[in-house]
Amino acid sequence: MAGWGGSLRGIGQGEGRQGIAKLNPTYMLKVRDSTLNNPIEKTKIVEVAAAVLQRPDGTFLLAQRPPDKIWAGYWEFPGGKIEPGETPHQALVRELREELGITETTAYPWVTRVFTYPHATVHLNFFRVTAWCGELHPHEGQALSWQRVPDVTVLPVLPANDPVLRALELPDLYAISNVAELGEQEFMKRLEAALHKGLRLVQLREKNYSRDEMRLLALKILPVLRQYGARLILNSDIELVKEIGADGVQLTGAQLAELSVRPEVDWCAASCHNMEELRRAEALGCDFVMLSPVLPTKSHPGAAHLGWENFSAIASDSSIPVYALGGLTHLDMQTAWQHGAHGVALLRQAW
Repeated sequence: MAGWGGSLRGIGQGEGRQGIAKLNPTYMLKVRDSTLNNPIEKTKIVEVAAAVLQRPDGTFLLAQRPPDKIWAGYWEFPGGKIEPGETPHQALVRELREELGITETTAYPWVTRVFTYPHATVHLNFFRVTAWCGELHPHEGQALSWQRVPDVTVLPVLPANDPVLRALELPDLYAISNVAELGEQEFMKRLEAALHKGLRLVQLREKNYSRDEMRLLALKILPVLRQYGARLILNSDIELVKEIGADGVQLTGAQLAELSVRPEVDWCAASCHNMEELRRAEALGCDFVMLSPVLPTKSHPGAAHLGWENFSAIASDSSIPVYALGGLTHLDMQTAWQHGAHGVALLRQAW
């Protein structure tokens, strides 16, 4: 990102890159301001547009910072500084043209990240770019590499991008179990079929099951998911996640309000219904959230729902991926992307 890289110049006059190399990158690149206990020195906020160029095979593009830039040799997502009067999307279009010689034709707003350097705060606006025209060419002489998570082979990657790489491990579809309505035998049959079609993230949520019943069901489902490289998230039961070796937990709204420390699990998600809960999930260190209900649902007819505009307003500045939930089908995926969602979470429609 030529634009924001240039903003690092002037740290410790005369020190140049050697001075920056002495600094701890994990200190320099902190998480969202609201998650810190100590106040951050008020500095200039540099707005940046960043592109996650994705091919149909799931690979994405990283670019290496050239020798004449600060953090030379580090790998990052293409993009750059948003100029005065530009929207983030306009800056994205310009930067891709200037850096890579391509014209974006399909881009979706995604996560934002805030990092603080000793002299400035950088606000990164990420877009997932899925279609473009023109021949991709490094106009600034930078090396380019198509990569795939979690097996990124180019190093070092800018620390600012670590949470983004983790977010890219999440699939577009998040399926919620429906054993209560389908019956266990039919559900297992449909689960296998969905996995065969590409399902890779499943939440086990059966409110009428006892803990022992949930444990037995989870132990039955887990090896099936493992065969396909899919992840199992358990609803609310943190200890059961650890006990059976599931991949993570979906926190309820009550848990989100009560917890002060992130559970020690690989993946931690949260169920949110408003901006306050989303901010709480970010502060707790959750990896992603479900935001609901977007549309009217069969289970809660007549209940209030967000609608896509309110969903977008809440999700638009999220630092973690947001799944849209409530009254949706597979056909709503593109609409969800257009409103800043990572993907959709489905219950009945998943099976």
